[in-house]
This record gives sequence, C-alpha cells and structure tokens, in this order.
Amino acid sequence: MVTPFTCLFISGVLGATPVEIEHHLEMGRKLLAAGQLAEALSHYHSAVEGDSKNYLTYYKRAAVFLAMGKSKSALPDLSQAIQLKPDFLAARLQRGNILLKQGSTQEAREDFQAVLKRSPNHEEAHDQLSKAEELELLQEEAHEAHHRGDYITTVQVLEKVIELSPWDPESRELRAECYIRLGDPRKAIMDLTPATRLRADNRAAFLKLSQLHYSLGDHHDSLNQIRECLKLDQDDKECFAHYKQVKKLSKQLDSAEELISEQRYQEAIEKYESVMRTEPNVAFYTNKAKERICFCLVKMKSAEEALDICSEAHQREPQNIHILRDRAEAYILLQEYEKAVEDYQEAREFDQDNQEIREGLDRAQKLLKQSRKRDYYKILGVSRSANKQEVIKAYRKLAQQWHPDNFQSEADKKEAEKKFIDIASAKEVLTDPEMRQKFDSGEDPLDPENQQGGGGGGSREWPFGFNPFEGGNFHFKFHYN
Repeated sequence: MVTPFTCLFISGVLGATPVEIEHHLEMGRKLLAAGQLAEALSHYHSAVEGDSKNYLTYYKRAAVFLAMGKSKSALPDLSQAIQLKPDFLAARLQRGNILLKQGSTQEAREDFQAVLKRSPNHEEAHDQLSKAEELELLQEEAHEAHHRGDYITTVQVLEKVIELSPWDPESRELRAECYIRLGDPRKAIMDLTPATRLRADNRAAFLKLSQLHYSLGDHHDSLNQIRECLKLDQDDKECFAHYKQVKKLSKQLDSAEELISEQRYQEAIEKYESVMRTEPNVAFYTNKAKERICFCLVKMKSAEEALDICSEAHQREPQNIHILRDRAEAYILLQEYEKAVEDYQEAREFDQDNQEIREGLDRAQKLLKQSRKRDYYKILGVSRSANKQEVIKAYRKLAQQWHPDNFQSEADKKEAEKKFIDIASAKEVLTDPEMRQKFDSGEDPLDPENQQGGGGGGSREWPFGFNPFEGGNFHFKFHYN
C-alpha cells in the first residue's frame, strides 16, 4: 500500500525540486507548531532527502527530534548542520546544550567556546560554559568520593551532577551502585530504569535491574527486565542464566497462589516448599513461603503445626500483620484466646485501619469473654475443628459418665445434674450449624443475655426448655441419640 508519506520519501529519493523542498519545510513548520510531531518529522525527512546539502533542513529536523524527546537522534543532525555551516551558532549552542545534559563536558565546552569566539557577548553561551565547568568539577568530586568509599558524599554530589546532566547514564549508574552499597535498592532501581534508555545497548543495567527486583521479591518485574536484556542479545549468558532462575521461581509462586485461590491448601504448601528449595538464599522468598504455609495450615485447621510455622514466620518478620492474624487464628483453634487477643492487638498496632484485623480482634475478645463463662468445646473435650460425628461421640461418652442416676448422694447428684445439663447444651449448640456459627463468632446462643425477648426472666439452663430433674425423686431413662 502506497501512503502519502511513502510518496514523499520516493519524491525525496528521486530528487525533489526546490519548490517541493520548500513545501516540505513549510508543512513541517506548521505541523511542528500544531504539535503533530510525527507528521512534521516525516516532512523534514523528505526535505533532508531532497536536499542533503541544506544545513537548515538538518537543523529543523533536529528541532523535531528534540520536541519528541529524542536527543540522541537530534545530535547527528546538529553535527551535520555544523559541518555544512561551521559558523551556524544556533546549531552549535543547541548541540552544546545536549552534550552538557549527556555529561560530555569537554565537547560541550568546545561548542560554547566556539559560539563565544564568534559572539563574545552571547549570554546563554556564557551561562552554559559556566555550567559545563561546574559540572566537570562536580564529576571529579563524585568520583573521588566514590574511590574513597564515601558513598553518602558521592550520592550528595551526584544529585547536583544529575541536575545538570539528566541524560548522563554513567552518573545514574554510579549513584545506583552507591544506593546498593547503602542498602537502598529501591532508589537504585529509580536510577537504573532511565539509564537503560540512555544507552543504545545497556544489557548490564537491565540485568542489574532484574537482580534488584528479584532480591526485593518483585519477581514479575524481575522477569520483565531480564527479558529486555535478552531482546538485545538472546545469547547473553549472564542474562539467560538469570532468566531461567527467575522464570522457574515466578512460575512456582504464581502456581502456589492459584492453588490457594482454589482452596487446594496441601498442594499449595508443597509448592511453597519447592519455592524455598529453588531460592534458599534470598530471605524474601523463604519468608513469603513460611507466611503462606502458615496461612494454609490454619485454613486446614492443623492448629499445632500452624502454630509452629506461624511462630517461626513471626520471628522472621515481627511486623507482618498477616502472620500475626494467622497465628491468632491458630490460637483460636487451640482455644488459647488470650494469646489470640494479644496477636490481634499487636497486629492492630502496626495497622490501625485494617478492617480484617479489627474484626478479628473483636471476635477473639468475644471468644475470650465467652470462654470465661461456658465453652462448649471444652465441656465436650473436642477441638474447634471437630465435626458433627466427633461431637456426638464425645457427648454420648460424657452423658453416660455424668448421668445423675450413676450417683448416690444428693450432693453428687446435684453436681452430676449440672454437668449433664452443660453436656447436653454443648451438644445442642455444636450439632446445630447456625448456633455453632454464632458460638464461633463469640456469641453464646444459649446465654440469656444474648436472647431477644428472653422469656421466663431469661433463665434458660436446660437446653430443651425444661428440667427433667426437677422435683427431688425422679426416674429418668435417657436415650443417647
């Protein structure tokens, strides 16, 4: 398909007339003024091809490149314009400005001095020459500080250097190295990211970026950066070796989280154990694996195992609220409510606004208060994860043991009657899903204080609404259902 732009290029290649060249220059000027940079650039391409000896066409195309933020592309055009017209001061000044921003102080100085030689009173050239000289001194100071191992001073000096030469990759790479040595990889990443664009082939920066992201646990970002390195050279040994490691680990992490989302907790645990084997040397991944295994074990209601792993994870990351939350839930499963409250309170100190933590603390406090009254799990001697069959089995055993008919003295019968009522109440609550859910949330469904309307003065001690042991002498045949 032949587009108008194709025609323009063909016209230029075949040799355009002065009228056509003038038309391209005029169109380029209008489009540049209108901010239509790509279209303007196309016309200037045609003008340059139509007349490769016209210094102005190169200069104007350079102006479009600069407007597009492509200073590296503008530089050859400015140099060509200067070669065609050595006394073209505007091009000299513009090239000097670019070279200064790139950190090339000696070349920049030469351009500013050339302008001042022909125009001694040129104010901008004087100012820029002064900046070039200042930059040169700052660069020397930064390198001396770095050589001494004074990384803080190096960073401080490079702050001024980069302000004067923001397009200089060397200064950014040096500051990134200092940040790494000072233990601030995030700031190193902020310098290396633009540095990758300031060199034509900056595989070293892409590799370093990938390694930094990897060390911080940003495995997706790490994978993206190492792929950029391989785009430049797919046979780069260092980049390819790192790519294989990152890809393998990233796949395992994503797979583990997918298994958790599908509630396949045992498989997720196994996958996170693989993560620790794949990368045993970067603390982030071991810490993350321990945290998520802790979470999975709580979901599986493996309370004692969860408590061990969660405690180990907490030692590694004392301020991780997710670990504190999960350990609190493990304590709840073990009916250690005071410790659950302590963990939730500690988590809340680290994140006051977290709704999940607030709700968890409220529930743990209710369960603690409830446990000081009547704990149906403890009454039957079953865990909070016990199923209905386990509840009924425990109930039958205890009901048989504490049936009042088994006791002779009046005092023993009274004690047995009280225990028997509690056992029956526990069975009623824990075998009814709705009542059990209320109890697990910290509310006793048989507590008169929680009853709405609470008839009979709110004294409901016998769960079925009457006390079969009332009236002294009784003979009660009990069916253990």
